[in-house]
Amino acid sequence: MLMGKRLILVACALALSAPSWASPGHFDFGQPAPAAKASRSIEVLMGDMRFDPGALDIKAGETVRFVLVNKGQLLHEFNLGNAAMHADHQKEMLKMQQSGQLMPTAMKAGMDHAAMGHDQASMRHDDPNSVLVEPGKTGELTWTFSKATRLEFACNIPGHYQAGMKGDLTVSQ
Repeated sequence: MLMGKRLILVACALALSAPSWASPGHFDFGQPAPAAKASRSIEVLMGDMRFDPGALDIKAGETVRFVLVNKGQLLHEFNLGNAAMHADHQKEMLKMQQSGQLMPTAMKAGMDHAAMGHDQASMRHDDPNSVLVEPGKTGELTWTFSKATRLEFACNIPGHYQAGMKGDLTVSQ
């Protein structure tokens, strides 16, 4: 009985310490959706250290297809979240950059982190709320926004957010 209570306490502690978006596909502000479900499309231009438009208004319950056009010379990211989520994601992106996986214009595929002596075999950029777009390319992200909230869309490649590559996203009732 004592062991069972300890396991429950450990499970609760882990659940409380994990961010609300830590489990794959779970975000308190919505979820990914197929492009066919979108009620509208919004084109977002990615320049070097800026988004255009710089602010977006969405309705709660709306499914939006973001069409992301990278007009810059660098690799950029479109990531939906709040400031705390972006800060955490920036740490992951810095690790990717330091390991050589994330380069200025592309994400290197097929790196064997175990062979490099790193415990980073699971280091991937595959979050459902995020997409990387190479220079001159177009990417898409479709999202259903579940509730009214204030978010940011941001590029979390090291230094880009800090240089101002972020925008406000307001989800209203």
